[in-house]
Amino acid sequence: MELLQLKYFQTVARHEHMTRAAEELCIVQPALSKMISLLEKELGVQLFDRVGKHIKLNQNGSVFLKHVEKALSSLEDGKRELADLSLEKHKYIDLAILVGSHILSDILVEFRKEYSNIRFHLLQHVSRSAIQPNFDLCISSAPLELQNIHSTPLVNEEIFLAVPSNHRLAGRSSIQLQEVADEDFISLRPGKSLRGLTDDFCRLAGFTPRIVFETDDPATVSRLVKAGLGVAFIPGVSWGSTTGSSVILLHIEEPICQRILWLSWVRDRYLTESSRIFRQFMIDYFSKF
Repeated sequence: MELLQLKYFQTVARHEHMTRAAEELCIVQPALSKMISLLEKELGVQLFDRVGKHIKLNQNGSVFLKHVEKALSSLEDGKRELADLSLEKHKYIDLAILVGSHILSDILVEFRKEYSNIRFHLLQHVSRSAIQPNFDLCISSAPLELQNIHSTPLVNEEIFLAVPSNHRLAGRSSIQLQEVADEDFISLRPGKSLRGLTDDFCRLAGFTPRIVFETDDPATVSRLVKAGLGVAFIPGVSWGSTTGSSVILLHIEEPICQRILWLSWVRDRYLTESSRIFRQFMIDYFSKF
């Protein structure tokens, strides 16, 4: 049994699709199928149920996958610990960012003032549902729904209503959310965690928001508000830097509009010294808010 076989099996088990697994592994599909067949022959059991062109991990495969993932994870931890003990000048942190990318530059500037030898691999533009536990640390707006993940809250951030400076409510400091039931809203697309949360806020206030613009980009939301094309929900910490003087942030008295930002890591994975340093830095950084 070869290590490469185990890695290939793990990928096929994740996709339950030979062609997609082969594309990820950058090998031809027949070679991958042969590799899996040889592994099954060596183990003496079928790992997948095959129905036509489709495959599905069966009970044997599920049992074996748990041990494969544990073994591969242990080997990866060994490599990481050896690298951590080595005299390498530069250390890397694999950081997944599912929320708060607009404040990240400020965080990294401060961090690099003290730890200029630590570098980052940034994983962005991945949805929470598609994230894989191949990171050192992850910033998200909800605890990750992955096995063996430990999450700690970083900050409870307020979500404001942003209005253009010439808006009828711009002179106010706070509002009841129901006061803007008839407004045009600018929002993130469905599927984004903030979109689901703010839709819930509106339901609590007794209305469905009339959304006239949808985008994937927080900065675009702020620019469209500034242009007077609608109002929007703006998280005060993670999006605060996207606003300018032409956008007014109003406190929402009712319902209470907040969310928690979380920092997560894989519980049983070796966490390098660099990652432990950055983890504590993040906790200390957000304690100021």
